[in-house]
Amino acid sequence: MLFKLSIQNIRKSIKDYAIYFFTLILGVAVFYVFNSIKTQSAMLELSSDTREMIQLLTTALSGVSVFIAFVLGFLVIYANRFLMKRRNKEFGLYLVLGMEKRKVSLILFFETLLMGFISLVVGLVTGVAASQLTSVLVAKMFEADMTKYQFVFSEDACIKTILYFAIMYVIVILFNTFSIGKCRLIDLFQGGKKSESVKVKNAWVCIIVFVIAASLLGTAYYHVTSGYDDIHKEEQILSYIAMGCIGTFLVFWSLSGLLLKAVSSMKSIYYKGLNSFTFRQLSSRVNTNVFSMTIICLMLFITICVLGSGLTLRNSMLAILDEVAPADIEICQRIHTDESDGYSKKKSEDKEKPILELYKELDVDLKSYFKEYVQFYMYATPDCTLKDTFGSRIEEAVKNYYVEYETKEDIIKLSDYNNLAKIYGKETYSLEKNEYMIIADYEPLVNIRNDVLKAGEKISLFGHDLRPKYRECKKGIVEMSDNHLNLGVIIVPDAVIDDSYKDREFVIAYYNTNAKDKVAEIEKKIKSVEKLKKDYVLPTIYTRTNIVEERTGLGAIISFIGLYIGFIFLISGASVLALKELSESADNLERFRMLRKLGVDEKQMNRALFRQIFFFFIFPLSLAVIHSIFGMKLSGKILGKMTGDLGMVSSILVTSIVLFVIYGGYFVITYFSSRSMMKE
Repeated sequence: MLFKLSIQNIRKSIKDYAIYFFTLILGVAVFYVFNSIKTQSAMLELSSDTREMIQLLTTALSGVSVFIAFVLGFLVIYANRFLMKRRNKEFGLYLVLGMEKRKVSLILFFETLLMGFISLVVGLVTGVAASQLTSVLVAKMFEADMTKYQFVFSEDACIKTILYFAIMYVIVILFNTFSIGKCRLIDLFQGGKKSESVKVKNAWVCIIVFVIAASLLGTAYYHVTSGYDDIHKEEQILSYIAMGCIGTFLVFWSLSGLLLKAVSSMKSIYYKGLNSFTFRQLSSRVNTNVFSMTIICLMLFITICVLGSGLTLRNSMLAILDEVAPADIEICQRIHTDESDGYSKKKSEDKEKPILELYKELDVDLKSYFKEYVQFYMYATPDCTLKDTFGSRIEEAVKNYYVEYETKEDIIKLSDYNNLAKIYGKETYSLEKNEYMIIADYEPLVNIRNDVLKAGEKISLFGHDLRPKYRECKKGIVEMSDNHLNLGVIIVPDAVIDDSYKDREFVIAYYNTNAKDKVAEIEKKIKSVEKLKKDYVLPTIYTRTNIVEERTGLGAIISFIGLYIGFIFLISGASVLALKELSESADNLERFRMLRKLGVDEKQMNRALFRQIFFFFIFPLSLAVIHSIFGMKLSGKILGKMTGDLGMVSSILVTSIVLFVIYGGYFVITYFSSRSMMKE
């Protein structure tokens, strides 16, 4: 009988449960999708390095899932509180009719069990369908081959999802039992008639607080954007973030007191239709939910920034590879190693052999694999260090950018650099016999070097005094890397170089094929000599393939974690806002009944309700969007130093669509659920 009653209650209150179901289904689906990535990626053609990256990603997502479970658990309990409050009179009627509290708790137990089962099933079905699209996203992010992909169901993700949500429902059941056991009959019948006392705030105090809030936000906005270059410590950024949080709270606190005052002063608007009723209700809601709206605003702000940055990061990380890793392979051998360094004499002799000759001795003809290549040496001398070339700016460089005084400058012949620039497709240069120039792309040190070059300071190198040809660094690289990390390479005329100061030998080349399978064969052959490292000192090998896989993997990990957290924060913020609005609507039923008795028609009441809910949703979103404009600029500056030009337009567009669908979905459900309540 109690079970049958539970089913009838769910059918009767299905409209009240709309937000609850929507939140649970979204939560279950998102939870399953992100925890099934490992299974989805198992069907893709991936390299061993990429599989390790995905393993790292799944480990990271598992850790984040614990945090996400706590957030969703809070949401489930919070949503359940609304449903309990909505049904106070129903529970009171059960008790008046003689039903024991234990049986009321049992009814709630069956209802929670049924709702949990339905939401889990629908959520898992939605998640399984969505996870197939995630496979495409994984393949795109990790540049994998999908030719052998087929439909996959992740048992591990399913079990984990059921386990986590089962724990949540157990907590909800315990909470319901405690709430029913503690409640008093009079509270169940009179709770809806209780109203919160709203203190009218002094308008001048609100204006002063608003000015303070605007000053705090303006200061924070400036320092994280235009003034960002003056920030050198993380503590400074954190202090401006704190200012933003405090400013957000003060904005809502001051607006809650100014809103009604400002609108009521505009008589033509305030007394039109039900505007006086609408704005009084809205002012009351903002006034009693200042802290909640602050938290929701900040969650939406984090959502927009995390989603926008996460979607951008991976593509931007790959976009710069043509600049920092333009060739297919780089082989580097350090010279001047002797027995005092722990090497045998045989190994020391190997060090002195040119790279091409060493590989030929090991039965690998490198030239046969290359379409074009450059072989050259990098030079270094203890008489030319960062301390010598940075001048008075060396202290700043050591303090802020973790370089060392005695780090030797890298030096290269002009002819060698021009040969390298030609295969890189970069500009070549000419120098007089007493000139030098610097190429670099690590922006912080480029700025310091430019100040030194502008002063025209000479350097002494191998007995020659050289002056700078250009008063700024030219952008460029010699060594391949995964980022803009060239601290600076000094280019000098060939006649200046003393060959006894060779430091490293390089062979940088392009393969004679672009086919992936052929490239893989070439790299396997070149790396096959590593098994001889006990007998030989082998060069270090960097390939574009490895750099791409590492960058792709790192970008994908950050992007997926950002998407995971962003989706959950968006669901959390929107659902809390929706539940608060539904709770307020439930409390205002008597007021709407009174309006109906006074002769107000349904269209006017629907319009008033729509405006209340619309403004209640738009307030935190509007401020979050303003925060996000400056937050994305800060994100762009931080990530731009690592990845170059981000190009955020497309990711911001996708973020806007996601925000519109989910946040707008909660708004629509909230409005129709509230309107349904109002008609009762």
